Amino acid sequence: MTSPIGSTVLGYPRIGPRRELKRALEKYWAGDIEAAQLRQMARDLRRDAWADLAAAGLDSVPSNTFSYYDQVLDTVQLFDAIPQRYRDLGLNGLDTYFAMARGRDTVPAMELTKWFDTNYHYLVPELGPGTRFELAGDKPIAEYQDARAQGVQTRPVLLGPVTFLLLAKAEAGAAEGFAPLELLDPLLDRYAELLTRLGAAGAAWVQLDEPAFCADRTDGELAALGRAYDRLSRLPGRPQLLVTGYFGDFGAALPVLAGTGVEAIGVDLVAGRAAADRIPDIPALRTKTLVAGVIEGRNIWRTDLSAAAALCARLKESVADLAVSTSCSLLHVPYDLAAETSLPPDVAARLAFARQKVDEVVLLGKALAGDDPQIAEQVATAGDAVRSGLAAARKDEQIRARIAALKPEHRLRAAYAERAEAQSARLGLPPLATTTIGSFPQTTDVRKARADLRAGRVDDAGYAERMRAEIERVVRLQEEIGLDVLVHGEPERNDMVQYFGELLDGFAFTENGWVQSYGSRCVRPPILHGDVSRPAPMTVEWSTYAQSLTSKPVKGMLTGPVTILAWSFVRDDQPLGATADQVALALRDEITDLEAAGIGIIQVDEPALRELLPLRAEDRKAYLDWAVGSFRLATSGAAPGTQIHTHLCYSEFGDVIEAIHGLDADVTTIEAARSKMEVLADLASIGYSRGVGPGIYDIHSPRVPSTDEMAELLTEAVRAVPAERVWSNPDCGLKTRGYAEVDPALRNLVEATRRVRAGL
Repeated sequence: MTSPIGSTVLGYPRIGPRRELKRALEKYWAGDIEAAQLRQMARDLRRDAWADLAAAGLDSVPSNTFSYYDQVLDTVQLFDAIPQRYRDLGLNGLDTYFAMARGRDTVPAMELTKWFDTNYHYLVPELGPGTRFELAGDKPIAEYQDARAQGVQTRPVLLGPVTFLLLAKAEAGAAEGFAPLELLDPLLDRYAELLTRLGAAGAAWVQLDEPAFCADRTDGELAALGRAYDRLSRLPGRPQLLVTGYFGDFGAALPVLAGTGVEAIGVDLVAGRAAADRIPDIPALRTKTLVAGVIEGRNIWRTDLSAAAALCARLKESVADLAVSTSCSLLHVPYDLAAETSLPPDVAARLAFARQKVDEVVLLGKALAGDDPQIAEQVATAGDAVRSGLAAARKDEQIRARIAALKPEHRLRAAYAERAEAQSARLGLPPLATTTIGSFPQTTDVRKARADLRAGRVDDAGYAERMRAEIERVVRLQEEIGLDVLVHGEPERNDMVQYFGELLDGFAFTENGWVQSYGSRCVRPPILHGDVSRPAPMTVEWSTYAQSLTSKPVKGMLTGPVTILAWSFVRDDQPLGATADQVALALRDEITDLEAAGIGIIQVDEPALRELLPLRAEDRKAYLDWAVGSFRLATSGAAPGTQIHTHLCYSEFGDVIEAIHGLDADVTTIEAARSKMEVLADLASIGYSRGVGPGIYDIHSPRVPSTDEMAELLTEAVRAVPAERVWSNPDCGLKTRGYAEVDPALRNLVEATRRVRAGL
């Protein structure tokens, strides 16, 4: 019998309870601290996490879950799969790592995209037939040894080899038809070397994450999974292997893994609840440890522990041993509910952050391990608390009546041809119209004004005066640069979702509930806990003031219903589509008010449209129906002459290309600079005939792209799409950049556009 795993979590937050990692990274990038100081801070964060998890009573504590930027990028560096352009920079290992993430000098960053269906981002590996993997680092071993020196025996966590290759893309210039999965055997050589070294160091267990197999996979990919773990499980001197899948049902991969010699398999029984019904029918699992992911790792609601315990008790009969865990890494939730002092008590009573989820795992593990009446009572009480909390959730009968009265025509606009003619006459824009996505840099003065308002050092009137001054400055700058369609810069907005949540009923907010999006970028998702409604206009004052300053059109800026849901922690007691429609009605009312105030262009951002797409194709239609439907409900009340824009973030757009068409926006701006306009071929394939703004300036990198570089991308765009439908814009909002980068970059963008426009 293998040594038991017992109770565990698949990963833990790594930014620090007070965002220590973010601050240290940004100081290092600015040259304010040395590498040694950054490394010491990182070591302290890791040690604190291991000590806390061990003290909480987990039977198995994970390690190697810390990253300076991204665990996929860590794997690229660990196995020396670094693209040559970054090697040529001649930097040390740490700075080469950050160059891949952020770009350096004239070398752009690697492509960034969403981690499955989450708001976390990863750097996309670039592999080719000539890639030669080497075990170039010892991070998993060093962290294991550091934890052990503290007296904490950990379970190193690695990105699984097959998922790593499936997430990769073929490098530029690779032979046509090359697929990174062709490199599996040489990569397994390096994994075998690493596992052998971890075994020699004393690791009893190693966790290998294979979440790619919670999505649809071909027979060949499933065979590769089986071949990989059959080989690794035969390795002499290795640790015991736990292979995990999360964000959905392992599906056909579960019996494949069960047929190999791995000792344990982790399954997500929250997002992949249907797997529980198949587990008893897989005989090979009777010799395995099943790590049951029954504690939700991606949302913040308390678990009904009595229901989870009943499920685990049933599954225990079908496996050799049963351990309990979170459904995925706790990377996706805030650290500790105890840090929150201002949440409404009825909302707080329903919540569990990472630290509380660890306690839930430990309690559930104890309940399954014995017959202690006290433990059984605590489990039952937890279940009662969840059910009573749901019963008390906020209800708004007026919004429910509006939802019930909706008809199909509430999601339809006039034909696009009619709209395009009306908008052309109203706006009179040139081909390749230039604009930005919405936000401008949030300066120290802007952040101070917001802090002063919160602290009572300035009243509402004083705050509004400072915001109007910033809006005027941003409008004048855009006019001077020569942009065609302006924005007000959003200085009043702390976050594109939180801002709206604070003005809508049905939301609550944390003070310290930060989670990592990528690198040093952290977000503080609102808590959508009840029915949503709009008490008053939310953006009209700022948009109309900006429009009063200029004769050029100024866009009204809204965040779409899908993105508000995706970037919030959303109630789980009703279908997401029902909640999305409540948000959409609030936005519909806001658009009506913006139109009445004379705003002719309104952007409704949906950067998370692809993010929530289910990993299994069979589940996608239902999602896209409500996602597209909620956007159209929000926007279909607009008059033909009002131009509706939307914006989409880094994703594999090909998966939702029909849905992009279905949104029926007049103009769609898309992040495309890092992927070199790949999305345009997808749009062409469906005959997309509306306006499109493929980003030509990558704002996620501190680099200032040259005029030539942007002109090249824009020229590529007009080869794929008629120039009269192409817009010229950055990839995303400029909030996280500084004016020292933004000012020259936008000037280069305008000059590049003039150059390409002159050649039409």
